[in-house]
Amino acid sequence: MTEMITADLVDLDLDLDLSAETKEAAARSLAQRMVALGRVTDLDGFLADVAAREAQMPTGLDGGIGIPHCRSAHVTEPTLAFGRSARGIDFGAPDGPADLIFLIAAPAGADDAHLSILSSLARQLMDAEFTAALRATTDAESATDLIRGNGPAAEETPARSAEEEEPETPEPFRVVAVTSCPTGIAHTYMAAESLEAAARETGVEITVETQGSAGFTRLDPAVIATADGVLFAHDVPVRDKPRFAGKPTVDVGVKAAINRPAELLTELREKAARGETTPEAGTADKPDNPGNAAPVDSAGDSSDGYATKLRKWLMSGVSYMVPFVAAGGLLIALGFAIGGWKIDKAPSVAEHFIWTDHTSWAALLFQIGGLAFAFLVPVLAGYIAYGMADRPGLVPGFVGGSVAVTINAGFLGGLAAGLIAGGVVLGVQRVRIPAVLRGIMPVVVIPLISSAVVGFLMFLVVGKPIASLQNALTDWLEGLSGANAIILGVILGLMMCFDLGGPLNKVAYAFAVGGLAHPTDGSLKVMAAVMAAGMVPPLAMALATTVRGTLFTKTERENGKAAWFLGASFITEGAIPFAAADPLRVIPASMAGGAVTGALSMAFGCTLRAPHGGVFVVPLIGQPLLYLVAIAAGVCVSTAAVVVLKSARGTAPSSTQAAPAESERERVSASA
Repeated sequence: MTEMITADLVDLDLDLDLSAETKEAAARSLAQRMVALGRVTDLDGFLADVAAREAQMPTGLDGGIGIPHCRSAHVTEPTLAFGRSARGIDFGAPDGPADLIFLIAAPAGADDAHLSILSSLARQLMDAEFTAALRATTDAESATDLIRGNGPAAEETPARSAEEEEPETPEPFRVVAVTSCPTGIAHTYMAAESLEAAARETGVEITVETQGSAGFTRLDPAVIATADGVLFAHDVPVRDKPRFAGKPTVDVGVKAAINRPAELLTELREKAARGETTPEAGTADKPDNPGNAAPVDSAGDSSDGYATKLRKWLMSGVSYMVPFVAAGGLLIALGFAIGGWKIDKAPSVAEHFIWTDHTSWAALLFQIGGLAFAFLVPVLAGYIAYGMADRPGLVPGFVGGSVAVTINAGFLGGLAAGLIAGGVVLGVQRVRIPAVLRGIMPVVVIPLISSAVVGFLMFLVVGKPIASLQNALTDWLEGLSGANAIILGVILGLMMCFDLGGPLNKVAYAFAVGGLAHPTDGSLKVMAAVMAAGMVPPLAMALATTVRGTLFTKTERENGKAAWFLGASFITEGAIPFAAADPLRVIPASMAGGAVTGALSMAFGCTLRAPHGGVFVVPLIGQPLLYLVAIAAGVCVSTAAVVVLKSARGTAPSSTQAAPAESERERVSASA
């Protein structure tokens, strides 16, 4: 780790450099050291990536440790900065603030070797002697040596002998484990180290597969076969999960393995003693059922109700569809903005392109966007089927989605095609077939049969009725005016703000995006209303923390600063921290503002061809000034509502009582 950290990246008195005792201020202070050394090129951009990672899952760990980290395009080389805080900084750990803070910065394309070195630090953090030495050291050079592994703590820790590694019992309880986290840099390896340490103490023989950013080495199938139990500690889907089917399993988040590894191993022992196995036991390894036990994690557990499974399947399709929507839709919108509304009549740029003509460039953007947007329905259908039946569902799903496009069944046709494809594959997998055909089932038989059945059903049975329904919906949207349009705007606004990026929000968004595949005046109005309403909650919370900061905690006031940008960018999830802390006041207030904005946008006749972008695509909006008025009105309504509701509870958050003193201290610090 000699190239990753130097004494210039160590701050043993971090409190002196902080304007506020927050994790954001700590990250900024340490990141400034990286900028000074040329390790980070854009401070604000890098901190935005750190904040995005922190939003996925708090990075505080038991034992007074905070490990903010991310992979970022603004990092030039893997870098580690270390800070020590006497007062402690809250990184969301269950046991309180952290006094040891490690900021890990990895380039977006960091190589395996560097990420492996970063993972070694994560493992060191599980060593009590290592953290104690860091708390006791008095100078930056010593701290640097400790982190590099050159300090006294490293020398005093003898290598564990082979005798010590041997379990005490002649027939140890054997466990295989998989750890993974969203970034794959720190928590993945810390969980592995924690499990291995607990296994040594309890006489368990464990082998861990760390599915991190540096890639992963699959466990030997023989090791899996002889294991008595399986432990998954993950916050992202486990790759190649069917390998572990048919064994007692404990499935938890990655932090659970860090905080309570012994308890998880005990739970796994008890399951094995009772003979409990995963639902796929006895089916995943049968050659006549290839892939049967491998639905992606988003498909849900077998204990989920059908409604829950259906929601997860649909969200699987929508999540893969959204990047195509954003890329294709924005390119199409830019094409219109540069070349005018007749750019869709331009000839193919492959046959006619003039390098000095702006309309040719506009046509290029429009046609690339059109091709990307054409994948919308097939991708939606393909990944709904993938959510149901894993990889075998992809081929019939894409085929069914393409048929939906061909017969003009649109977005509704894609939904139906995905569900049909997934169901057909699951049905085919349950059929017993001759042994001679088992080897070609995954690559020939299942794709052939399922594609033929899905194509038949979509072309000749369900496709045409769905196309008629889609056309009727399009005609209805086109004919909307007056009170009907306003009512639809209210409903869409309520849906966008009810769960702030959750399933209901995604349903409204997907409904609007579906109309852009074949845009009409009505569908463009719907898209405008949906995006406007989705911007209201974060903007309202940002405004509320500005005008009445004493009603919010210190952390919420910090989140309010970021919410300005998130709301302006149409990222409704920017309001989630506020809703999580006070849902009974924040959500109703957000819905009230969203309903007002949706209604006004429809009433004003605002239109939008871009599926995303927030205020940054206002030039592409029909009636842009009235559109901004609609957003402003909704923001004011939500702000007023949340202020009134929070004021009515009678007391301000306890952490805000010291706000005047904090402000005074900050002013003194600034003047100094």
